[in-house]
Amino acid sequence: MENVDFIVGQVETLLEQNDEQGLATFLDELNISEVKDLIDELPEYGHKFIQMLVIERAVNAFRILDFPVQVRIFKKLSASRITELITELPPDDRTAFFSGLSGDVVKKLIILLPPEERKEALSLLGYKENSVGRLMTPDYIAVQKDWQIAKVLDHIRKYGKDSETIDVLYVIDDEGLLIDDLRIKKILIAPPDAKVSDLIDDRLVALHANDPQEEAIEVFRLNNRVALPVTDDSNLLLGIVTVDDILWLQKEEYTEDIQKIGGTEALDEPYLDTPIFALFKKRVGWLLILMVGGFLTTQAMDSFQNEMSKLIFLTVFIPLVVSCGGNSGSQASTLIIQAMALGEVNIKSWWQVMRREIISGALLGITLAVFGFIRVFIEHLLQPEKYDHLWVPLAATVGSALFFVVLWGSLSGSMLPIVLKRLGADPATSSNPFVATLVDVTGVIIYFGCAMLFLGKFL
Repeated sequence: MENVDFIVGQVETLLEQNDEQGLATFLDELNISEVKDLIDELPEYGHKFIQMLVIERAVNAFRILDFPVQVRIFKKLSASRITELITELPPDDRTAFFSGLSGDVVKKLIILLPPEERKEALSLLGYKENSVGRLMTPDYIAVQKDWQIAKVLDHIRKYGKDSETIDVLYVIDDEGLLIDDLRIKKILIAPPDAKVSDLIDDRLVALHANDPQEEAIEVFRLNNRVALPVTDDSNLLLGIVTVDDILWLQKEEYTEDIQKIGGTEALDEPYLDTPIFALFKKRVGWLLILMVGGFLTTQAMDSFQNEMSKLIFLTVFIPLVVSCGGNSGSQASTLIIQAMALGEVNIKSWWQVMRREIISGALLGITLAVFGFIRVFIEHLLQPEKYDHLWVPLAATVGSALFFVVLWGSLSGSMLPIVLKRLGADPATSSNPFVATLVDVTGVIIYFGCAMLFLGKFL
């Protein structure tokens, strides 16, 4: 942070002095990550920094910015810099940028591309949104299995500078069908007269262009790869996806899930860049849904109004019981959503999850029930006249209600994400507030059911 403050201070001084030559020199000495930090700290000058950098560094800085920041900068760039930028952007980053723009804007920008780049851009944009095809780049090194290592190395020297990565090479046949992939390490340590066919091991892992992007995250995680090939239905090699794109995608998925778990729709822009009315629209829907849940809770309480009027002390423990149920449900929901995101749990695991939550929910329920019973007992010792002879059935009511509500909270919180996934919805939408509201309604019913059981003859 101190380094960022120093950089910002230096740049502000150069801006005040209107020293453009000094500013350009200073920017060229910064790391690309430092340029990004500078744009984040001084957003009003972001376009100026991108305009002044040499095009290669400008592209590298632009591609790691958040999309709303990219758009804000793009609108203020000169026409010549816009043309340079979209032409030099790697195909996958260009596709990601174009995907967020309106169709009319994309049409105008594509015209600026050279014919080959234009054809490439249109091809990538032709894949479904959120598919692996939108992530891939066609810039890779492909070799044939009958090539000798010496020829492969010459090929890398000739075309490597245009490739997204040379860490992995892709072996294809005469028709462009994917045979295998090879890490560069194998090539470098192999004898010059060895053939590519001597090195392949047929342990190929590939993505399909129409696969959902979320599946690519899991494939990368399980196979520890820096890049993976992308094929079509006939196994034709179309391009590759690199780990930097996957890390970026994972960050977006994580952010979206956290926002949904919090009880709001996912934001399309960073919080501070989101207009106030857009924030309102993202949040109001869920709040209205949760408010309806609150109405159901009050309706449930209203139906037990007669019991509460006779034993007014019953109302004291309602917040305790329903909050414990909501908390256990939120815990279970969060754990299962995270496990599903990591591929540890799927729809077929529902019985294993239910069995574990029945056991753990029961243990948690017993623990909280004991504490609830002790709480009433201690209050009776301190104020014997408060509950009088009813303290034992009241303690039994609170304890048993806590047990059943916590058990129910654990079950509902763990099963909701799986049910939503089975219905084709996003598991993250079974957010903590939603689970808590559901358990609130049922918690009131369970609590007064226990009260009728243990205190019914006094009502």
